[in-house]
Amino acid sequence: MASTVQAPPPPPPIQPPPYRPRSVSGPIILISIGIVFLLGTMGYLRWSNLGHWFAHYWPLILIAAGVIKLVEYQNAQRHGVRTRGLGAGSIFLLILFVVAGLIATQASRFNWGNLRDEINIDDNDFSWFGQKYSFTDELGQDFPAGANLHVQNSRGAVNISASDDSRIHVAVHKRINAESQAEADKWNAGTKPQVNVSGNIVTLNANNDAAGDHGVSDDLDISVPRKAAVTVSTRHGDVSVLGREGDVQITAEHGDVSAEDITGKVALTLDHSSARISQVSSDVTIQGRADDVSIEDVKGAVHLDGEFMESVKLAKIAGAVSFRSSRTELEFAKLDGNLDLDSGDLQAADMMGPVRLTTRSKDIRLSNLSGDVRVQNENGSVELQLLKMGTVQVDNRKGDISVYVPDKAGFQLDARARNGDFESDFDSLKVDNSHDTSTAAGAIGSGGPRIVLNNEHGDIEIRKRSSMAEAPEPPTPPAASKSQHAPHAPPAPPAVTEN
Repeated sequence: MASTVQAPPPPPPIQPPPYRPRSVSGPIILISIGIVFLLGTMGYLRWSNLGHWFAHYWPLILIAAGVIKLVEYQNAQRHGVRTRGLGAGSIFLLILFVVAGLIATQASRFNWGNLRDEINIDDNDFSWFGQKYSFTDELGQDFPAGANLHVQNSRGAVNISASDDSRIHVAVHKRINAESQAEADKWNAGTKPQVNVSGNIVTLNANNDAAGDHGVSDDLDISVPRKAAVTVSTRHGDVSVLGREGDVQITAEHGDVSAEDITGKVALTLDHSSARISQVSSDVTIQGRADDVSIEDVKGAVHLDGEFMESVKLAKIAGAVSFRSSRTELEFAKLDGNLDLDSGDLQAADMMGPVRLTTRSKDIRLSNLSGDVRVQNENGSVELQLLKMGTVQVDNRKGDISVYVPDKAGFQLDARARNGDFESDFDSLKVDNSHDTSTAAGAIGSGGPRIVLNNEHGDIEIRKRSSMAEAPEPPTPPAASKSQHAPHAPPAPPAVTEN
């Protein structure tokens, strides 16, 4: 009987792995971003608005992606399959997106207007966003008798002159950055200048702050009765005031200020601005942080207090002058000539004392001086040309001292130069140049005002005024008695640029 052999059962069919659908969050986000950028390129959305929205609402994209992943996870659980995780590329893009969003948020919180003012960029310098649109307007109304004018203009020039009647007249020249004429018209309508009267104060507000960060600039040409006092406040723009019997007060940033033909007082508060003042019948005060300053023909006193980064020029000041900065303090009674002060030099002519000057790192030259003089300096030379004798005291380091006196003047001298020599045109002085410290003392003529000169690492000379016209002679080699002097230390260069 034959045996039967059973065949092995067939192997079970191989089941394919369960299908895991790919995530749709990436395509949805890409489609959404593409639609937004398409609307931007077609002009339906402004790029600046897109940037604003991204800076404030970028976390919504993360929320949307998270919701999509959560729906996909729930769907995979119902079908018994494993959800796809995040790959290395997705994690990298996620980190990059979060960093970009944080940077955009911080950039939106930054005060770009202040930065623009700080580096002095005008609205007309760049036109990256939109075009320039110009508008004109005119305002006019009665100006109350005895009232004062206050002008507020964040961006743009202010020009004030005297009117021929008892009204205020304003011509407005406005510039707006916008994407279209319709948008420019909207901003123009929302930033109309306003004139308000409250008691004896008439306020003219350019109203360009109503545009926020949007670029709106107003140039204001104002005519107002000559007797009215004016107060002007600007953040970016020039200011000009011409012909005024009342007081003038100006607060200006990043602009040039001029005031001319003013009967009342002039007071300026400046920040990165220049000033030109002339023909003022009363006092002038300037404070803050200024660039160039020029003041001429003032019948009152002049007070300057702050940091003056470039030059200060004065001419024909009838009253007392006081100047104070972190580097220089100067006071004197009157200026019939002119004064020019910059970072490395101080020159003045026809100055009347008492003069008090304390500074450093300057070459000083004061000619036709009258009255008492007191000077302290270092790292620079001092030259005084005395017209009318008074008490003189000079203390200096690392620079020569030269004093010129009237030919027939009488005075008493006490001079001392450490590591320096003494020279003079007066033989009756007792001079000793044989040691490290040269000295000179004595009385000239019948005596008179006292001259005290102290110097370190520099020479001292006292001359007659008639010798100023003579050509300087070549220096004479030192005698043997002077061989013990230490060499003069060279003047150190100024380390700062303020005056």
